[in-house]
Amino acid sequence: MTDFHFIRPLALLALLPALLLAYVLIKRKLSHSVWSSVCDAELLPFLLIDKAAKQNRINLGLGLLASVLAIIALAGPTWERIPVPVFRNTSALVIALSLSHSMDAQDIKPSRLTRARYKIADLLQQRKDGQTALLVYAGDAFTVTPLTDDTATIANQLEVLTTDLMPSPGRNARLAFTKAISLFKQAGLQKGQLVLITDGIDEAPNDLVALAEHENITVSVLGVGTSEGAPVALPGGGFLKDEHGAIVLPKLDEAKLSQLASLGHGIYRTLGADDNDIKALQALLATPLTADNKTDATDVKLDQWQDVGPWVLLLVLPLAALLFRKGLLIFALCVLLPQPNEAYAWSWQDLWQTQEQQAQKAFNGQNYAQAAKQFTRPDWKAAAKYKAGEGYSEQDYQDALKKLTTSDGFYNLGNALAGSGELEKAIDAYQRALKLNPENADAKYNKELVEKALEKQQQDKQKQQQDQQQQQQNQKQQQDQQQQSSEQQASENDAKPEQKPEHGGQQQDSQQQDQQRDQQKQAQQQQKQQESEQQQAAAQQEPAEPKKDDDKQDPVAGESSAKLNDKQQAINEQWLKRIPDDPGGLLRRKFQYQYGQRNAEQSDKPW
Repeated sequence: MTDFHFIRPLALLALLPALLLAYVLIKRKLSHSVWSSVCDAELLPFLLIDKAAKQNRINLGLGLLASVLAIIALAGPTWERIPVPVFRNTSALVIALSLSHSMDAQDIKPSRLTRARYKIADLLQQRKDGQTALLVYAGDAFTVTPLTDDTATIANQLEVLTTDLMPSPGRNARLAFTKAISLFKQAGLQKGQLVLITDGIDEAPNDLVALAEHENITVSVLGVGTSEGAPVALPGGGFLKDEHGAIVLPKLDEAKLSQLASLGHGIYRTLGADDNDIKALQALLATPLTADNKTDATDVKLDQWQDVGPWVLLLVLPLAALLFRKGLLIFALCVLLPQPNEAYAWSWQDLWQTQEQQAQKAFNGQNYAQAAKQFTRPDWKAAAKYKAGEGYSEQDYQDALKKLTTSDGFYNLGNALAGSGELEKAIDAYQRALKLNPENADAKYNKELVEKALEKQQQDKQKQQQDQQQQQQNQKQQQDQQQQSSEQQASENDAKPEQKPEHGGQQQDSQQQDQQRDQQKQAQQQQKQQESEQQQAAAQQEPAEPKKDDDKQDPVAGESSAKLNDKQQAINEQWLKRIPDDPGGLLRRKFQYQYGQRNAEQSDKPW
């Protein structure tokens, strides 16, 4: 407490008018007004009620104490220093990740690329301040995320980074350096740091360092792989081979990578199972850079006195509460209570997150049903409903058509509609997506699948209607034949004379009756066979629309129709499972488009 002092000592001058005002009030309140001029001072205590005077003295004392404490808080009492940074950390880091085919080698498990993604996630987690960017390269270099303070955005992109995203094979580190330099220039920075994560380089280290030194960029390298190497497995089977047909064994080129880091004033580390490599990189990245691109060993901080005045104000609050005038609270309640308030559901989560943020959290946690209820954006609502397998209502569909403006939004809407069985609306959504972006390959593919499903559904429905019509015609023909046979038999019986028939006539009548019974049995068997075939066909096809008759419907037929609808739902779900779920499709199309615009040269080496 030897360092106790006031940060703003001139504020203590306010104590003089405060004490003067208190003196005047005390003298005025404690005087007995006009009674002292007509009564002796010795008699006044016995003639006046002293309760009000005591209350006034208490209020004056509390008011004086509160005023003194408020002035002391304003003066800023302090006795302790706290270190604060002199300036905000504006360091910039670009992470360049190689996506060449050699990164699929499994000499470190599960693969070089997977382990590299894990290390980038660890580096982002330890990076507390500064700007960070991520780029990937193979035969060409592409930006995944520009320089940003939000490292969580970069971490969300890591899972979809695979070698098949790149439109051209190779290991062109020069283009990665050029892309990193352009990112620094776009952010208006004069210097920065580059971390190269790869298993080797084809260029000379001196050439790459010359590019970095010209722009005041330090280069550090994280080597991925082993010196023994391993074959690269291909998705279709077999291993990657060179132009001579020999299996490629890409090895970690530690000599070149270490030389590159040394010349670039950075450090080289080989990717390991522990976190020592990330700690070493983070220690270098956390050190500020001077103008001549060298590290400064001193930590520049400023000691600032901690102002305790706000804590002193807490003592004023109870005193102010005691001085609160009676009746003022009731008056405030009378003013505020008549005002109607809208009732709404509220939760503690609304204090910290918006509705969209809560929905995104539920979506990331695979709680798609809850996310679909909370999302207000139609594109995310469509994606959540598609993941949850819920139906898409007509109101949702109309709202989406009014609000959606992007190709991906209509693509997600089409998936949700297809999931709910609205195939025609799903095709319309895919068409809108292709109209906004004709290069949307996913929308084009899904549109073709849904069109085939709709065509097959219509064909099945038409075939079933034809089968029902054919069955009705056969039943009508059988009824006509039976009626004709009965009329013919009746006419023959009427034409016979009423006499004892001969043996030949009896035999002829018996044969006709047997023939009629055989025809009836054949007609019944044919009808049963047709019904059985129709049921088997309907079990694999969509049921037709129920025909509207004046007669009452059979309840058994209604139950059968419900079962068929469930089967058709299962068939639709099987079709929807064929729609590919490709989270990296957007990046792949982006890289292909940019690569086509640049007309980049193909690398000679396919790995």
